[in-house]
Amino acid sequence: MAEPAADEPVVQAPTRLDDAEVRGLLAVLNDQLDQLEAMPGPVSELGLTAVAGVAEIYGQALIRTLELAEPAAVERMLADELIGHLLALHGIHPESVDTRVARVLDELRAALSSQGGTVELERLDETVAVVRVALGGHGPRAANIEHTVRRAVMTAVPELANVKIVPASSTSATAFVPLDALMRTVAPPRPR
Repeated sequence: MAEPAADEPVVQAPTRLDDAEVRGLLAVLNDQLDQLEAMPGPVSELGLTAVAGVAEIYGQALIRTLELAEPAAVERMLADELIGHLLALHGIHPESVDTRVARVLDELRAALSSQGGTVELERLDETVAVVRVALGGHGPRAANIEHTVRRAVMTAVPELANVKIVPASSTSATAFVPLDALMRTVAPPRPR
């Protein structure tokens, strides 16, 4: 292979970012878009219109990618956090919201069961998933688990507006009998 001439630019392939780096970039982008949206005037309107146009073009490219890909490649794309997220944001994810919520809760259930916890979908409203979480006697604090559940569901199903966590109710109520009731002597029945 010939070396590039001194005046030719050297083009390097882009580096593939891991999921954490992508999340960081998305957070920065969201902040920038929020700032742009808060600015009054025609320049911010033009900027937001341009961003929406670029997003529409990328959405069309994703549609074509899904159409051209073999089923096995589509399955791998759906398993990728970033690609799945983008497909959902563009409203072209081939799996239903119900299917994606069920899948992520299955993954969480496996992780929580080792700690004595459970996670179940109580209901799925149009834009809100209500998730019932029960925690075992040991393991991470409840707030951390609730945050993890909320984040995992919102990442897998970004078109949801919220994930509401509710505590799991006990399915087997323990009857409480006061000790003094057990200690009372029962009078024998009276003769008739």
